[in-house]
Amino acid sequence: MAILKEVKKNYGKLKLYINGEWVDSESNHIYESVNPATGELIATFPSATKAEVEKAIEAAQSAFHVWKNVPLRDKARYLFDLRGKFEEHFDKLCRILVQDHGRTIGEAVGTLRRCIENIESACSALLLLTKGDYINELAKGLDQTLFMEPRGVFLIITPSNIPMHAWSSYVPYALASGCPVIVSPSKEDPVCLQAIFEVVQEVEGFPPGVMNLVYGGRNINEQILEHPHVKGVGFIGSTNVGRRLFSQAGRLGKEASINGNGKNHVVLMPDADFDAAVSGLLRGCYGMAGQRCLGADNIVVIGDGYDKFKKAFVAASASMKMGYGLDEDTELGPLVSQRGKQNILDFIEKGVKEGAKLILDGRDARVEGCENGFFVGPTIFEDVHPDMYIARVESFGPVANLIRAKDLDEALDLINNKDDYGHSACIFTKSGSAARKFTKQADVGNIGINVAVPQPYAFFPLGSKNQSAQGCAKSRIDSMRLFLDQKTVTERWV
Repeated sequence: MAILKEVKKNYGKLKLYINGEWVDSESNHIYESVNPATGELIATFPSATKAEVEKAIEAAQSAFHVWKNVPLRDKARYLFDLRGKFEEHFDKLCRILVQDHGRTIGEAVGTLRRCIENIESACSALLLLTKGDYINELAKGLDQTLFMEPRGVFLIITPSNIPMHAWSSYVPYALASGCPVIVSPSKEDPVCLQAIFEVVQEVEGFPPGVMNLVYGGRNINEQILEHPHVKGVGFIGSTNVGRRLFSQAGRLGKEASINGNGKNHVVLMPDADFDAAVSGLLRGCYGMAGQRCLGADNIVVIGDGYDKFKKAFVAASASMKMGYGLDEDTELGPLVSQRGKQNILDFIEKGVKEGAKLILDGRDARVEGCENGFFVGPTIFEDVHPDMYIARVESFGPVANLIRAKDLDEALDLINNKDDYGHSACIFTKSGSAARKFTKQADVGNIGINVAVPQPYAFFPLGSKNQSAQGCAKSRIDSMRLFLDQKTVTERWV
């Protein structure tokens, strides 16, 4: 297959996007963004100054007074035009995502398709979820109406692992609700958001200030959320950072949708189709280099098929082709950053020291032509005890743990009682009763049956639980509850 061309080798110094214009920051704090596959510098970007952040907030607040009064049909048309621009620039956005984040081109295509689905979902939600309710003659001569109203300006923080998908999990729904946004991306892949805002700028109809882009991380995020014009935050990232934001929002009486870490399990019953399980787990464990929110960490094998599964899974894992994601043959790309790679190396070392048996070691991965890339190959542990660090803490890399269980009850106990998270759990089985029991009893927000990554469609929320999520709403279509408030009107005219 072909090796696709990069959109640019270097994107220069990135700008802020404030009040519908690109702004050269006056900040002296400049960061670097590198291509994870090659280690080459592809952009520099500023940490916005306090004055620039203030301008973004004021621009968003001014836009709120305009945007909230735009008729629904016009909002829908602008959003649908945005969808069209994503289609028009689909190939370019995919290649930038590969270059800036590190995923494969196939994974990038899937991501951009999910982004477009979120915009489509927001178009539907705009008409379905903003209608409110009405009761005539509730009492003698008394009528009552429920209105849904936009709350105001929101801060949206996107993570390093899904920069574009996270944007689409909140921003289109905020716009559908009538709420302007200030987007603060991760420092590890800022070019992705710059590319999205270049697409946004081409849409005619959005008032200046309805979408703003600033860089800077924690310092500016806390400044933005503290501002009285800002009504809340949508966040995807680490649980520790999410807790801090949730606490700040609570102290200020603001709304929050927080999505954090997970520790996801896949259970293989004795009657599982092992071929299908191996195929699914290659994507579940190693897709996006193991940096998926719903990616598989712990593989729990029940019954005497353990050795058969292990042999097939190790062989398939070892045969995966690593490389630059613009090579269409690549199956496994790099970690998003050198820090991410080092975290995985440290994680693997902890597993070794705890006594887990390393049966496939990806620490010495080498990719010809990408010697400076942040690669870790597929890594598999066995003899993993549920109380080990590596069994309880998210790896966020291409690492799989093989764990034995005597029956489904033991597997469910592992899922429900051995870690504090609740993103997802999956089961491979031919038994309807086992699948039903698993669905009812696994204390997680996303269940998969004979799939290894139970990714909800845009019309459904990413329904995580426990320490994987906090706040008043989930992401995607459920985030309309974050952005909309309720008002009742009780009236009597006779």
